[in-house]
Amino acid sequence: MKFSQMEYQRIDLPAVKERWSEILQAMAQAESFDEHYRLFLDAQALSDHSSTMATLASIRHSVDTLDPFYKAESDYMDEIMPQLQELANQLAEVLLATPFLPEYEDKLGEHFFNALRLQKKTFDPAIMPDLAEENKLSTQYDRLMGGAQVEFRGEVYTLAGLGIFLEDADRATRREAAEASWGFMQANQAELDEVYDKLVKVRHRMAKKLGYDNFVQMGYDRFGRTDYDHEDVARFREGIVRFVVPLAMKGFEEQRERLGLDELTYYDVPFRFLSGNPKPQGDKDFMIEQATRMYDELSPETSQFFRLLVENELLDLEQKPGKMPGGYCTFIDNYQMPFIFSNFNGTSGDVDVLTHEFGHAFQVYNSRHLIGEQRWPGMEAAEIHSMGMEYIAYPWMAYFFGDETDKYYYDHNVSNIAFLPYGALVDHFQHWVYENPEVTAEERRAKWRELEKTYNPWVDYQTNDYLNAGGRWQKQGHIYSSPFYYIDYCLAQICAMQIFKRSLEDRDELWQDYVEICRVGGSLPFTEILKVGHFKNPFDPAVVQEAIGAVKQYLGEVDTSRIS
Repeated sequence: MKFSQMEYQRIDLPAVKERWSEILQAMAQAESFDEHYRLFLDAQALSDHSSTMATLASIRHSVDTLDPFYKAESDYMDEIMPQLQELANQLAEVLLATPFLPEYEDKLGEHFFNALRLQKKTFDPAIMPDLAEENKLSTQYDRLMGGAQVEFRGEVYTLAGLGIFLEDADRATRREAAEASWGFMQANQAELDEVYDKLVKVRHRMAKKLGYDNFVQMGYDRFGRTDYDHEDVARFREGIVRFVVPLAMKGFEEQRERLGLDELTYYDVPFRFLSGNPKPQGDKDFMIEQATRMYDELSPETSQFFRLLVENELLDLEQKPGKMPGGYCTFIDNYQMPFIFSNFNGTSGDVDVLTHEFGHAFQVYNSRHLIGEQRWPGMEAAEIHSMGMEYIAYPWMAYFFGDETDKYYYDHNVSNIAFLPYGALVDHFQHWVYENPEVTAEERRAKWRELEKTYNPWVDYQTNDYLNAGGRWQKQGHIYSSPFYYIDYCLAQICAMQIFKRSLEDRDELWQDYVEICRVGGSLPFTEILKVGHFKNPFDPAVVQEAIGAVKQYLGEVDTSRIS
């Protein structure tokens, strides 16, 4: 079914609660596992319906935050989502207490129930008002960013729309565009500070009500991280500082020399080449045409699937007024299909969307046969599918970039290296914030700036007061809406770099492993998914060094004089 034909109906919460209660009562009286499991599937169907309606409302609101109908529906979802979560928690309690638990574990796997235990641990009816407040505050941030109207040289742009000017060959244009973009952030700093302070406070309050020392472990538990903890992540960050930061610094120094600059400022960083950054050679229709060719040739599975997305209007790729910034992939349960959202702006990032978000979509489509909670893996595993697809798609990049393909390869790898320290910085900052929930907004910004000098020592903000005072993080939406969801990108990037290395050695075997980790969905925890795909564990610093080494070797072989 085409996305435009998917009917939205506001969730009838009283009716859902009544039916849910009937199912749980019947489960209590079930005399066999088969009967109990059938009722469990009834609950799954009811949950899928609610999820579908919530997802449709969310997509349509993000596509047009100015639409009053879906704005109201988004507000409604913020209100009722904690109550739906309470129903899920009731089911978790029934499943964990049932005498049929051994049969369930045989059928659904042990990880499902370990995750249910964490779900139960992170929810209590006492925090429902807090959850509703958290949802509203996250939505407030999204609307502020999505509704940005920034004046630049006589025209009005969204934040995403300014992206093309940040890569302009003219340095004055880059500087003015950067100042306009960060000027919007500075002009709204008071609201950004207030929203985040309230988010930190409400999350800390929930954690204390549930018996946690602070929100850190609660945040980990909410993501279902059953096989690693904050100490593992801290060691991983140390590996990034040790092995990646020096390589990233080298890349920025090479960029400064290549551009012939005395200093590489914050508005120069997005501009990597005097001849201009690699750009796709056509508009949205051209991009879809080339992506279709690419996925037709990659495999029968990807061919059929990408054509399904296009035919059913399941890609919304172009920027427009009122559209939220960024990109994502989500899943519409009742229709068993994903949806890809983006903001094309004429940069190489547009191509990355067609590989990165497609990787997410391909994964969840291949695990659609699983129950709802298992269709998506944990975030760190999910990002392997997306970042890995960026590398798997390498042989077809000439379709998009033509003569600039080598430049794209170089830029993509240098960007991936530079991202890792930034991602670790975001994670370290969040740990500090939630370990110190009472600090002021000024103290948070000062801490960010302090950490920036360890993880991103190359940054030069010139006379930009907002950035020099530590405001850069406020443009990173994950920090507001998904606390502790960012180190996932870094863990997955190390795995994606393994995909790059393996694709050069045995592409057929790699593809088989990639498809397999897509099919297992979230039925296994992160480290077990790695084993299924024959990937090495990134928590080992030696693995970080090895993965970075493969990219470093590639970059050392590039003749940069040809792509300057």
